[in-house]
Amino acid sequence: MKLVKKQSNLVLILLICFSGFLAVAIGAFGAHGLKNIITPELMITFETGNRYHFYHSFAALLAFILLLLAEGYEAPKKSLTHLNFSVWFFLVGILIFSFSLYALAITGIRILGAITPFGGVSFLFGWIFLALGMYYFLVPKKY
Repeated sequence: MKLVKKQSNLVLILLICFSGFLAVAIGAFGAHGLKNIITPELMITFETGNRYHFYHSFAALLAFILLLLAEGYEAPKKSLTHLNFSVWFFLVGILIFSFSLYALAITGIRILGAITPFGGVSFLFGWIFLALGMYYFLVPKKY
């Protein structure tokens, strides 16, 4: 069981690091490759996607670190489950929210903006699960 948990943690941290890498690479592409190609309005859309990509890459990293700490302290399973969900909701939110805005900005296809709120909802769930995970970890249990 410990091997499976280590592999699961490895997958999560690699995804988080890849997300951070992509946030930098895509941001640089936008700043240097798109600035003179797309309209200022679409550039703002692109930058919004990139900003949220960065924010939530850091949030996923924070949730992951808290998950590792909670595991080390043998936190209740409920806490670990919520923290794990938090990381995944942040990553899925990045994929849906940020990448839909990137695609909208690059292609100009406005209908892609209809997908974006689903990513925002995923971010909200990520924050809720982070709070719940820490609540179940920190609040004393009655024995």
